[in-house]
Amino acid sequence: MDLRSYTKQELALLYFPDATPAVASAHLMRWIQRIPDLLQKLAATGYGKNCKEFTPMQVSYILYF
Repeated sequence: MDLRSYTKQELALLYFPDATPAVASAHLMRWIQRIPDLLQKLAATGYGKNCKEFTPMQVSYILYF
């Protein structure tokens, strides 16, 4: 996977390819919420629940966890 900016939907569909875009996004966000260390790292990079896109740094954290 390229380290670039991804919309939440794009990244979610890579993790959950058989789900609809809305369901995949919900699954990804639920998964992120269940990992406090990941959520803390994302928040430190400016991530908020209303953000529509993940930066390359945020994507690298998601891939790590």
